[in-house]
This record gives sequence, C-alpha cells and structure tokens, in this order.
Amino acid sequence: MADILSLATTNLISPIILSFVLGLVAALARSDLTIPEAVAKGMSIYLLFAIGFKGGAGVATHGVDATLIATLVAALILSFALPFIAFALLGAMTRLGTLDRAAVAAHYGSISIVTFVAATSVLESQGIFSEGYMVAAAAVMEAPAILSALWIVARSGAKGTGTMDAGLYREILLNGSIVLLVGSFIIGMVTGEEGLATIAPFIIAPFQGVLCLFLLDMGLVAGRGLRETRGEVGPGAVVFGILMPLIGSIFGLAAAFLVGLSPGGAALLMTLSASASYIAVPAAMRVALPEAKPSIYLTLSLGVTFPFNLAIGIPLYTALATALVGGAP
Repeated sequence: MADILSLATTNLISPIILSFVLGLVAALARSDLTIPEAVAKGMSIYLLFAIGFKGGAGVATHGVDATLIATLVAALILSFALPFIAFALLGAMTRLGTLDRAAVAAHYGSISIVTFVAATSVLESQGIFSEGYMVAAAAVMEAPAILSALWIVARSGAKGTGTMDAGLYREILLNGSIVLLVGSFIIGMVTGEEGLATIAPFIIAPFQGVLCLFLLDMGLVAGRGLRETRGEVGPGAVVFGILMPLIGSIFGLAAAFLVGLSPGGAALLMTLSASASYIAVPAAMRVALPEAKPSIYLTLSLGVTFPFNLAIGIPLYTALATALVGGAP
C-alpha cells in the first residue's frame, strides 16, 4: 500500500497534471488566461499523430500475435458492455430521462484519447513499459459504445431519437481524431523503428512540453464548463462521474489479467475503460439523440470525469496495475 501511495503522489505532482490544475483553477477564478483555438487544435493534431505513430512503430517491432488480437477483442467487448452498466447506474443515482441516460452512457463506453495520451506520458516518465499496440485498442473503443446506447434507446421505445443512417456512420467512422490516430498508427507500423528514428526529434523530444500546454488548455475548458453549467447536473450525476470511472477501471483490470498484458498495458486498458469521450461521442449524439442535453453529458465527461482521471484516476490505475499485474515486457 505504501508503494501505491508513493507512486500516486509522484504522479499527482507531475508537470502534466499540474498544468491541467493550473488551467482549471484559472478558469474557476475567472482569469482572462486563454490559448487561441487554432493553437489548441494544432497541439491536439500533434499529440494524436505522435501517439499513433509511436504505437504503430511499436507494433512493427512487436509483431502481430495472439495477445494483440485478444487485447483488441477485449477492448471491443468493454466498449460495447460499459454503456449498459453506466445506464443502469444512472437510473439508480439520478432522475435523468432515458435519452439523457443513454447519451451519457455512450460517453462512458467510449474513450478520451487525451486521457490515454496523458497516461502513456505518466508511464514513460516512470519508466514503465507498455505495449505499443494499446493505441489500436484506443481506436477500437471509440465507436461501439455509440451503438450500445442507440440499442438501449430503441429497446426503451423512447421518442425523439435520430436514426442509424449513412450520415451517422460517417460521423462515427470518419471523425477527425479517429482518422488521424488510425492513419498515423498505420504509417508508424509500415515504416517501423527506422521511420520513428527519422522523425524522433519531432514526435519524442517536444511531446511532454506540448502535452503540458494542451492540458493547460483542457483545464481552462473544463473549468469554464463547470462554471457555466452550474445547476444543470445534480449531485447524484456528479458522484456517477467519479464512481463510473472506478467501475470501468476494474473491468479493464480484469480484462488485462485475462489477456496477459504487462503492468503498463494493464494501466492503459484501465485508463481507457475509465475514461469518457468528449469528442467523437458528442458529435454522434448531436445526430443520433438530438433531444439529449449536451449540458449534461459534456459536463460529466469533460468537467467531472476528465479532471478526476487526470488528478486521481491515472495515478491510481498506474499504481494498482504496477502492484497487482505480473509479467514482464
């Protein structure tokens, strides 16, 4: 237990976590600190490309094997299953209607790629090995939760829902973050370690600094969201936004045990299972469930779960995975 607390404390005072806290505090204090939208967009493109490319190069080195395939299958199942747990939990803890519960549940079956990037950075700073192909697991977990949420709504007979048409499929599958992540992953896999060495000064050395600035901006966004949507989300929903990541991480840990991932890989699968989307799923919900309230699902995913995972979740998942999961790189 002492080792777990020590690792968690070390992670909590890392530059990336403290950068997010700075942005959050600045926004809540109504500071005029801002990062231009174009700069924030550029940083997100850089981070997605870097993590995808490094993951693809890792697969090229590792090779395709049974563990990789089992990991992708486990990730797919987790993304399909977690919305059902979230939907039931919301029913017990809140008075939200079916559409809002389903929309929120979709976010908690999908993933936050920024949370995943932050977790990989924490692992690297601790010198903890993780499988490069976990970025492929992240890509696999983006969309299935949306289908689960729509199935829940269809079974409930709720009115006012969108339809699963070609436009929605395009929104899901061609979302910019998914395209960039998968595309850079393929480039890294094709070019391998030689390709990584060629552009290492661009995607390795500056990575930590760019991530700190990006999380500063995310802290500002989260803080403004919390300030502006006060009263829209009740205490039961806020507790859900903290409890659901913990439940998801337990399922991720169990899957990591079954698959045979390294401690670092287990920490990343726990993080993916605990995170909540605020990019791909909100875009899909606007089309599929237009009557669901963005003020609820965005506040929970970005304003509650995202900061919880950065400040407490990632250190906790890393510490637990390191302490409980055996195996070596």
